[in-house]
Amino acid sequence: MDPTNRGSEAFHDDEQSSTGGPRKRRTPREPERADTTPGGQGPVRVVQLVSGDYLLTVNPVDGSEIEPCPPGSLPARPERHGPEARAELRRAAAPPPPARRAGPELPLLHREEERERLGRLLSRGRSVRLTGPAGSGRSVLLDAVAEDCADLAPDGVVRLSGYRRTAGDLLHELFAAVYHAPLHRPDRAGLMAAVQGIGAVVILDDLEFGGVALDELLDATPECAFLFSATPDVPAPSADSHVEEVFLGGLGRTGCLELLERAVDRPLTDEEADWAADLWFESEGLPLRFVQAGALLRLGVTAGTAGSEAFDAFGERPAAEDGEGEEKRTVPLPTLAQAAAPATLLAAALGEAARETLRFAVALGGEVPHQAHLPALVGDTHADAAVGELLACGLIAPVAAHYRLATGVADQLIAGYGEEWARQSAATAHTAAQHYAWWAGHPSVSPERIAVEAEAILAALAALTGEEDSGHRAAAVLLARTAAPAFAAALRWGAWERCLRHGQEVARIAGEVGEEAYFHHELGVLALCTGNLDRARAGLEASIGLRGVLADKRGTVAGRRALALVADRSGLALGARALPGSTPPRAVGAVPPLPPPRTGVDGRTSAGEEVPDARSEQSAAPPAKAKVTDDTTAVINRLPGGATAAPAAGAPGRQAAPAGPRPAGAGKGSWAQRLMSGGNRRNLLAAGAGALLAAVLGTVVTLGAASGGDAPRSGPVKPGQSASQQDGDGGLSADEPAAGEPGAPQVPARRGGRGEKKGNWGDESASPGPSGSATPSSGSETGASPGTPSKSPGGNTSPTPSKTPGGGDQTKTPPVDPTPSKTQGGGDQTKTPSADPTPSKTQGGGDQTKTPPAGGTNSASGPAPGGKPTTGKPADGTPVA
Repeated sequence: MDPTNRGSEAFHDDEQSSTGGPRKRRTPREPERADTTPGGQGPVRVVQLVSGDYLLTVNPVDGSEIEPCPPGSLPARPERHGPEARAELRRAAAPPPPARRAGPELPLLHREEERERLGRLLSRGRSVRLTGPAGSGRSVLLDAVAEDCADLAPDGVVRLSGYRRTAGDLLHELFAAVYHAPLHRPDRAGLMAAVQGIGAVVILDDLEFGGVALDELLDATPECAFLFSATPDVPAPSADSHVEEVFLGGLGRTGCLELLERAVDRPLTDEEADWAADLWFESEGLPLRFVQAGALLRLGVTAGTAGSEAFDAFGERPAAEDGEGEEKRTVPLPTLAQAAAPATLLAAALGEAARETLRFAVALGGEVPHQAHLPALVGDTHADAAVGELLACGLIAPVAAHYRLATGVADQLIAGYGEEWARQSAATAHTAAQHYAWWAGHPSVSPERIAVEAEAILAALAALTGEEDSGHRAAAVLLARTAAPAFAAALRWGAWERCLRHGQEVARIAGEVGEEAYFHHELGVLALCTGNLDRARAGLEASIGLRGVLADKRGTVAGRRALALVADRSGLALGARALPGSTPPRAVGAVPPLPPPRTGVDGRTSAGEEVPDARSEQSAAPPAKAKVTDDTTAVINRLPGGATAAPAAGAPGRQAAPAGPRPAGAGKGSWAQRLMSGGNRRNLLAAGAGALLAAVLGTVVTLGAASGGDAPRSGPVKPGQSASQQDGDGGLSADEPAAGEPGAPQVPARRGGRGEKKGNWGDESASPGPSGSATPSSGSETGASPGTPSKSPGGNTSPTPSKTPGGGDQTKTPPVDPTPSKTQGGGDQTKTPSADPTPSKTQGGGDQTKTPPAGGTNSASGPAPGGKPTTGKPADGTPVA
């Protein structure tokens, strides 16, 4: 039978008609499918729902299937509930009334001031946090305030419970309470957009979080006024949350006496009044303690147990007649110690069904099963009346849509029935798990009804997870496998995740590989729906691996489809290389520079040209100690006019370009930076190749221009002059440049041949020559005598001493034509006037002389002082500057 619907005959196929005719088969509520649940209970529920932009098919057999939602399946814009629908939702969210009330109904007493203050703050749009100890009557006060604020907001009053809920869970429940969106769970962005327009008074009982999580809830709902209820141990709101704090303490002495009179439903005697006064002082006026004390007086409970003759067949004490209460009482009042922990005494005074209900509640961690399940669990057809008895005694309290043991009751019962109930705790939880597994798998039970029992089901799973008995573990796996799809279809995804984790753990312990693979698959799908791609990938890969061991083709296909969707959403196709920034981190599209060419001190080659930075066409990892601060590296090329693009921050191994005037186009929006901003690798390679080609062509042109000594030069360089001029020499020489001479060249001299000194143009300091002597590089503008001495490290003064490759000294005499000639031997090399402008080389060790030409010209560097320039072509083999 269906335990939550007494009309069980409507759900069976073997019933006969009332006329005694043949059996009639009822029309199935859902189309029959070949798939069956793991327990073999018949057709399964396959539900399709939309989560964000995913279409989720909850399949209890092979695992849920997820795919991008087709455009035609996207839900329409949700509509708001009307007043009638909101009232129906409030009734469904409240705990069910007891089937039979066993005590008087207690009103709200002496809370008018707090009630008025809360209503006034909420009417101003302020959010309030009501803080009070457990048993202070916070929930009853919230019910009264909700009635006062029914017409304040356009969306009315929304009742929510924070019991084992996160801020995200509460936002989704608020969305479902205001909007009509069946089988639709919006994603994060859609949820934030929807709840921002909700204007309601939200009554949130049993809040379990504060601080940043509470700020997130308040920021997401700017048009809502919240009334929170929490205990003092819950974290407080942040300082800038602007939440008013109202503390709810105990009742006064007069209020406690009045509450006790209403609980016993008669006037108190003097002895009872004095006893109540002592109890008020001990309990600090908590209303729950006086509700329990009223049950003790009403049932006639004293120390130990109550006499069986004091109770009727229904476990109740007959009410005393007027004026005979004190005479009829034959037992003394309970002591204050008994009144402080009355659970054991009250349980002994209740009926057998109520005690069994308490035993199931203790085994389930304090969760009381729904009263419709109690007849099947307890084995008594009238066990549903036990909820009313327990509620009248103050042993249970409403939480969300169900009941649980009141504060401190579980500890008192364990202390009173410790050994007996501890031995039976695992067996009791096993019985509850078997019952819930059968009930949740019944085709007539909707997912919403299963979600109402979520806390009791999860408590049964938690109680059986660590059990060593194989039968208990098997029952836990079956319950988790049956209840998890129902939680998913009912959009209770917080309970869905907890159920899957319990099932995965107990399946691992039990060694059921197939069930463990199913739970891993569901956890991966849930993580994908919530946007946690890393967790989704881990769960799906674990599921695929386990199902591959079992050769489960259908399950493996479902897992691979979901994993492909994870790869697609993470921007990584299956089988491709790792994402940038994984291992090791590399710059995307960066082209690292080539090693710089060997240049002189001023960053130029021996030929005098400026070499732009070359780029290679392959990426390179940054140095091990370099911290990459940007994923893009700008290509640094020399721009026209000497301006350079600044290197990217964090680019390792880059030298800053020489400072120079920046053209107008080389700023923030220059063509180089616009080229880099695209991030196209092909464009980067083309730019690098173009820069390298331009550098090579520039080098070739510069070398060609420098090699043509007789060709006229543009700019300040005069025709026929060499690239350097000897210091103090009246003529020009190929050895050293003269910076102060009129018509001095504007580019550095190229590298000389063997035995030739190197120098930099415009260098004001002395540069060491090949012989180690310090040769001054700045000459006189008027021209000094050719024999200007230079000091060697040894202290000798010679005109310009140098060493030849042969080892002899090389001296310069005052020539008319200082065209150099080289000796390969060890003799001296001198410069003498010669009529032949072409120098000759000797391969031996003799002397090599230079004679000036008849025309008084300098074949290597142009006209000497006082001579005329010649433009004759040098002979073959003549070294020119």
